[in-house]
Amino acid sequence: MENLTPDLLEKLLFDDIPYLKIAQEEHDLFAETLRKEGVEVLYLTDMITEALEAHPEVLSNFINAFIEESKINSLTIKTGLYQYLSGLPIKEMILKMIEGIRTNEIVLGKSVSIMDMLEDEYPFYTDPMPNLMFQRDPFASVGCGVAMGKMSWQARQRETLFSEYILTYHPRFKNKQIPFYYDRLDRYRLEGGDVLVLNKHVVAVGISSRTDPRAIEYFAENLFKADNDFQTVLAFNIPKSRAYMHLDTVFTQVNEGMFTIHPEIEKKLTVFEIIKNDTRFTITKIIDSLESVLEKHLKTRITLIRCGGKDQITSIREQWNDAANTLAVAPGKVIVYDRNHVTNQMLRQAGITVLEIESSELSRGRGGPRCMSMPLEREDI
Repeated sequence: MENLTPDLLEKLLFDDIPYLKIAQEEHDLFAETLRKEGVEVLYLTDMITEALEAHPEVLSNFINAFIEESKINSLTIKTGLYQYLSGLPIKEMILKMIEGIRTNEIVLGKSVSIMDMLEDEYPFYTDPMPNLMFQRDPFASVGCGVAMGKMSWQARQRETLFSEYILTYHPRFKNKQIPFYYDRLDRYRLEGGDVLVLNKHVVAVGISSRTDPRAIEYFAENLFKADNDFQTVLAFNIPKSRAYMHLDTVFTQVNEGMFTIHPEIEKKLTVFEIIKNDTRFTITKIIDSLESVLEKHLKTRITLIRCGGKDQITSIREQWNDAANTLAVAPGKVIVYDRNHVTNQMLRQAGITVLEIESSELSRGRGGPRCMSMPLEREDI
């Protein structure tokens, strides 16, 4: 976060520079809130370190992949970066990759090409990765498998490298043979924030600015081929703007049949029903309300809780601070940002237990509690 500068904000997908000290305190509170609910909290930095320590034979490939995906054109700089990173202890190496490597941190040989000299005009050899705080996006847990992300923006594409190595090499997943329903090297973009598992039969996926409809079809095909209970993928066509970054930005489940929504998606929606059949699947285009679509496929009465209620100004403000991006730790119990006080009170009035966390700095990243977490294992309900 402290490698963010005003000039880099747009490129690195932030709107402001969070104050690191307070952001860390808020994130620690988020983790502690989860622990108090009986959740085991795992940190990405620990998991990738443990994965590489368990399989030192893949360390060289990991470093080379990181450098290649940092889009460095100079062979001199690539060589210098490999020597620098491979000489660090693994945990320190991981932290440096995330932090970003400044051009003044590595002493290279004499520049011998125009490409070498051009690279020095930018402050980083490898960009910081501040969006790693949003672990919902690099992949999605779907049943007993995973949809690995193909990230839309260059700023986030290296994140899935960490996820892939964790899921492939960490001792927790040894001999698990986790099915991948989508792969980070597949052709079309797909991000985890657009994937919502509604129940053991139905998955919702957003056709957003960051997830391509062709990726959704390929994901559905692989999901239906696997040994699971999924029968339906609902592809929701949502507006392609930052306010509707992912489906979970405007729509999350807080209880069985109960959802928080951004009021703007309450109008008629275009939804593509992808239904499993004996050969592959069928696709049906429907235009209907969110409530009707959900009632049809979840076969239960649906309650929609509108962020900010009926007041337009309140709704827009609280949606900007991710009021709809709740994290359910159990049916009817959610973690939310404390600043969205109108929506939080509406949740309480609907019978939801609300666990508030402080959010003055975390909210500057434009992602809520759901965005900051990726459940690896959840109970059947």
